[in-house]
Amino acid sequence: MKLKTGDKVVIISGKDRGKTGKIVRVFPLENRLLVEGVNIVKRHEKPRQAGKKGQIVDKTMPISAANAMLIDAKTGKRTRIGYKVEGDKKVRFAKKSGATL
Repeated sequence: MKLKTGDKVVIISGKDRGKTGKIVRVFPLENRLLVEGVNIVKRHEKPRQAGKKGQIVDKTMPISAANAMLIDAKTGKRTRIGYKVEGDKKVRFAKKSGATL
């Protein structure tokens, strides 16, 4: 998976198309991402202690990694990600601007 935790991404399809956010968590085995402020759903919670009330909570759910693209820090536009070897390290770079990530 080319996207990593902390990357700023834009959503390219689905109900949240056009929204941007930072990746909070990555699930590489499922090819899914948790992006802050995207794919928010309502969940009903039961009361956990005696005397407490149940409530409806907004929760961020994972989205498919195919629905998100990295935002290039240099140009501010969405871009694909490539890899190149610099010295003895493999680094990611933005295909649009060529900037190292």
